Amino acid sequence: MEEQERQLLINYRGVEILRDEQVVLRDADFTLYSGEFVYLVGLVGSGKSTLMKTFYADVPVHGGEARVFDTDMRKIRRREIPLLRRRIGIVFQDFQLLTDRSVQKNLEFVLRATGWKSRSEIDGRVTKALQQVGMETKAYRMPHELSGGEQQRVVIARALLNSPQIILADEPTGNLDPQTGKQIVALLHEICRAGTAVVMTTHNHYLVKEFPGRVMLCNDKRITDITDTLPAK
Repeated sequence: MEEQERQLLINYRGVEILRDEQVVLRDADFTLYSGEFVYLVGLVGSGKSTLMKTFYADVPVHGGEARVFDTDMRKIRRREIPLLRRRIGIVFQDFQLLTDRSVQKNLEFVLRATGWKSRSEIDGRVTKALQQVGMETKAYRMPHELSGGEQQRVVIARALLNSPQIILADEPTGNLDPQTGKQIVALLHEICRAGTAVVMTTHNHYLVKEFPGRVMLCNDKRITDITDTLPAK
């Protein structure tokens, strides 16, 4: 896809981000285009997850220019946040599934919480999302009956429910064995090829090498594009 044909989804220029009044990132530039896969790498505490949280207004942006879709993240109002978040799917390392209800009921809960009311539309979206991640036969299983990899697939299905333009995956392989982790990253790349942009934080440089994308390093309160410095697969 040629760059001029792609939609600019995230555009950060000279951004400063604070946590507890401490500078996490300064003068940070970051862009994300539709259909793009971007890795955020760096040491623990380097700002990867904090940067990602600013994309869905969980952490404020203090300086610079910051736009997600057509929203100015420096000026976003509380009432605008739910609409922004419907366009973003989030995949957590620790799954955060509701343990007292089935896979189906977990996904239904998210849709109802984001404003869906029609039974047929809810059923259709749940079925489609589970099919996308290869879990359509496990809809009525409880989370504890699933393997870690299966639970993470459900989490990805949950992130896909509202047909997001962006998926944010924060260390999605962190609690998985290496082979299962590879399957999850392969699935995220498959979703990306279908048109959804993906931003993924990771410490696993083998995954970055095996499943190439643009690679941004968070280090010393800065963000640097290191894609061209990495060895080819």
